Amino acid sequence: MEARRILPTRDRINLVAVVAVVCLFAAMCDAIAQEGGPSSSFLERQRSLDRENQRKLQRDLPVDQRFQLDAGGWFNSYFFLFDDGENSSRTLRQNELRLWTSITADEGIHEGYARMRATYLDWNHGDSFTPNEDDLDGPNLERGWYQFDIARAVRRYGSEQFPMELKAKVGRDLVTIGTGYAIDLPLDHVMMQSEYKGFESTLILGRTPSSTENIDRSRPVAGQSERTFWIFEEKYKGFDSHEPFAYIAWQTDHTHEDPPNYLQEYEYDSAYIGWGSTGELVDNLRYSTEWVLERGNSFGDRRYLHSDDIKAWGFDQRLDYYFRHKCKPVISAEYMFASGDANRLGSPTNAEGGNINDHVDHSFVGFGFRDTGLSFSPRLSNLHAWRLGGSFRPLPEVEMTKELELGTDYYLYYKNKSVAAVSDGLADVQSGYLGWEMDYYANWRIFNDLSYTIRFGAFFPGSAFSDQTTRTFLLTGITW
Repeated sequence: MEARRILPTRDRINLVAVVAVVCLFAAMCDAIAQEGGPSSSFLERQRSLDRENQRKLQRDLPVDQRFQLDAGGWFNSYFFLFDDGENSSRTLRQNELRLWTSITADEGIHEGYARMRATYLDWNHGDSFTPNEDDLDGPNLERGWYQFDIARAVRRYGSEQFPMELKAKVGRDLVTIGTGYAIDLPLDHVMMQSEYKGFESTLILGRTPSSTENIDRSRPVAGQSERTFWIFEEKYKGFDSHEPFAYIAWQTDHTHEDPPNYLQEYEYDSAYIGWGSTGELVDNLRYSTEWVLERGNSFGDRRYLHSDDIKAWGFDQRLDYYFRHKCKPVISAEYMFASGDANRLGSPTNAEGGNINDHVDHSFVGFGFRDTGLSFSPRLSNLHAWRLGGSFRPLPEVEMTKELELGTDYYLYYKNKSVAAVSDGLADVQSGYLGWEMDYYANWRIFNDLSYTIRFGAFFPGSAFSDQTTRTFLLTGITW
């Protein structure tokens, strides 16, 4: 047994470059959301960064040994200084500890993983969104699952001619469907996955953990979400350079408001039909694309007898070009679209302040993830967003700084429906131009087990904001 597992070099580079920026937000989301009060844009920024963290922290367990037990963890210490449009400045210090253990047995037939998290938040006086300025959250179970490789077991103990791959999994883990535009969230779930002649089929039945952030911030007991998901996805892996996919997902809302509001219903039951592909168009030019149609039922503002029909859609296209150079430069471009509804004047996602005048809801509301910026970080609803960025390693031949990465991203934001609301309630003018943002970052793996990160973002509001004050966001911290 190892006291601490040393990750392969490539995995560790990816881990330290991302974890130091984003993994602290998971605990903070849970602690703050249940109290109510923080702005929607603040919660959405946490949600987006947490989605990035959880996706990058997924790891393949070793299957080349009959039995292996690993354990380890990491510690983060961060300092935040940011504007959210409501306070001129907020300051937060956070320390976070994660401990994990994994087991692989019988040459990969059995796999298991568990991860606990504890977080200590320390706000400056008057800066916290809740009455608690110093708060310890946890330890909590962040991930915990067991997977049984049925096909491997049959081949080992039964027929050598088993024609397909087949796995079963149960527990709490991140679920990403397609490229994650509509579905990318942790679920307590059961999964069956098979692969036959290049076709990978995945069936999932899951439920959101009770601390999951609610998409409807107007609902009493905001921050707690009880939703059941049925998901079926089909991928084709038989092509050399492309991996097309299609899926259908349903989610039903079982969240109960407390206290009840008898003149307003909040249920949001939706279905997503999506398709797209990932791969490489030409040498070094990678792409991902996803289209999503959303259908279902929602309730508009001050409605409790008759629901609305959801007819919304979203789209995402991303290109990344990797140059063949020792500095490893990468250029990335992305366009994100999520439909809006001109009758949603108060909120693109909430029931209160939601759809009025008709019974058709065109506002796209998903459970996925996309990077929409550090400072503004709008939710993917009633939105056009363009992103252009790049990164490189400036000193690859110097031993001490060969793992130093510098990068930047620029964003441009417009509404789909100029009169309608977006997730940031401070966009109080019926104008389509939301503004633009510039982000800069540096990630430096100093040693194998120590990394440093710093990120700065500035959002410049457009004509949709009566308050034209620039919002800034600064993060700096270490990961050990």
